[in-house]
Amino acid sequence: MKPLKTASKKNYTFVDLFAGCGGLSEGFYREGFTALAHVEINHWACETLKTRMRHYGYQDAESAVLECDITSEDIINRIEQATRGRRPDVIIGGPPCQAYSTAGRVRDGKGMANDPRNFLFESYVRILEHFLPKFFVFENVTGILSAYVKGKKIFPQVMKALGNKYNLVDDPNILLHNTANFGVPQIRKRIIIMGVRKDISTKKAIDLYNGVTKTHYDPEMDESLRKGLKRFVDVKQAIGDLPPVEPGADASTEAFNYPCNNEFLKRIGKKGVHPLFDHIARKHNATDRERFRVMIENKWSFGEMRKKRPDLEHDHARLFDNSYVVQWWDLPSKTILAHIHKDGFQFIHPDEEQLRSFTVREAARIQSFPDDFVFEGSRGEKFKQIGNAVPVLFAEALAKSIKSNLNEVNK
Repeated sequence: MKPLKTASKKNYTFVDLFAGCGGLSEGFYREGFTALAHVEINHWACETLKTRMRHYGYQDAESAVLECDITSEDIINRIEQATRGRRPDVIIGGPPCQAYSTAGRVRDGKGMANDPRNFLFESYVRILEHFLPKFFVFENVTGILSAYVKGKKIFPQVMKALGNKYNLVDDPNILLHNTANFGVPQIRKRIIIMGVRKDISTKKAIDLYNGVTKTHYDPEMDESLRKGLKRFVDVKQAIGDLPPVEPGADASTEAFNYPCNNEFLKRIGKKGVHPLFDHIARKHNATDRERFRVMIENKWSFGEMRKKRPDLEHDHARLFDNSYVVQWWDLPSKTILAHIHKDGFQFIHPDEEQLRSFTVREAARIQSFPDDFVFEGSRGEKFKQIGNAVPVLFAEALAKSIKSNLNEVNK
């Protein structure tokens, strides 16, 4: 499949920190931005970044993707070498969120207070203040608003550091975004902090947010706020065209006839016969498949199934209703998590004929990755990359606003 868009040879530029597999970068590629460097510590995510750069025609993928620890003393020198003296118009990225996530704090007895990732934002700030791009985009989980580290809330510390040389917006209601409002088939709430360099007098930080335009309402949105917005993209629209696949089977093919028969599919794919990557289902035992069937047929949660069908009780059931979750056809998916690399039980396919969890390609669709996006590594590594990523169509909405505001600053 050919690229949806080619990266512009001479256009706005970005550096991506904590780049992961490149979900945020992909949104900026789609808006014509040129990547100068990516910084990422995970090997397979770096391989994915390189593969995608080559897809867009970059010749310097090997040198532009820095597989390294962002806290290393020579990190700025390494980025300088990669950018070859070019200055980015925007720095994007978000430190790993596990230390701030509510789920992470619940699992960790000390609330992640001793997690070294708590202060990775300082490395972001260090690089930001060296390169001083006009704008920046900093993405994180909503848990960053409430996380405490060593007795102090971390959010004010992050804002103070980012606000040293940049004007910010500090209202959580403005910072909070649900990706379902931007055509992503998934309820995924994230904090987006964007800043304008203080010497740019013609722009305010709120301008960056005003340019991030909601296009869809979500199931939770009040009726009074839905006017002018399209209905959310549901799971059926996102993955309903993909061929059925039995547990343990592989339905990947070099020649899949993509129908691209709805607006979402037209945005991430291209009509016609193209390869279908990573459509391989995990194996599931007979008992799990029966659990899936009963939950789907009765529209039950895991908790309801355990009460009404005690014969299907799980020997090691975690005491959460979300241990097994069916993602229903007529709703957006729940948040795709990196945990999907361990098992897929929170992402059960809604088709009672298939009785399985999502494939890598289906998880990628839910994150709105283009169908020609190639993930490198084992299946587990691919799932991890997808779960940690920023949904592409949401990233594209952010990039549109950044580009529009850069255009105005550069008039």
